[in-house]
Amino acid sequence: MAVPAIMRAMRDFDDLFAALRKSPFRCRFRLGPQDRAYLEQKTLAVVLDHGRQFVRQRLAPAVPRNDGRQTPMRGHPIFVAQHATATCCRGCLAKWHFIAPGRALTDEEVEYVVEVLGRWLAGATEDAESPAA
Repeated sequence: MAVPAIMRAMRDFDDLFAALRKSPFRCRFRLGPQDRAYLEQKTLAVVLDHGRQFVRQRLAPAVPRNDGRQTPMRGHPIFVAQHATATCCRGCLAKWHFIAPGRALTDEEVEYVVEVLGRWLAGATEDAESPAA
C-alpha cells in the first residue's frame, strides 16, 4: 500500500483492520498462553496503560532510538499487538496508519495507537475464548 503524498492524520479502524487481515505477516501474530494470562491478571486497562508508556517512550519521539528495531517480538502482550497492528515503528505508522514520520507524535496520535492496540487485544482475547470451529 502506498503512503498518500499528503498524509492524513490516522486511519479509519475498519479500513485498517481489513487491510491488516490481508497481510500474512500481520496475521501470524497471536497471544500465547503467558500473554493471555498476563492480560487476564492485569486487565486490559492496565496493559493499555503499559502500552501508552511504551508508545510514548519508544514510538512518539520524532526520531525514535533504534527505529525499526525498538519493539521486541515477544515479552509483553503490547509488543505482540504492536507487530500485529503495524504500530511497532515509525515506518509502519507511516505506511499503515498515515502518520507522518520525522516529527513527534501528538497526544491524539498516541491515543489513536493505544486504541488500535486495545481493539486488537480485545479481539485476540475473544478469539482465544471462542470454541474451535
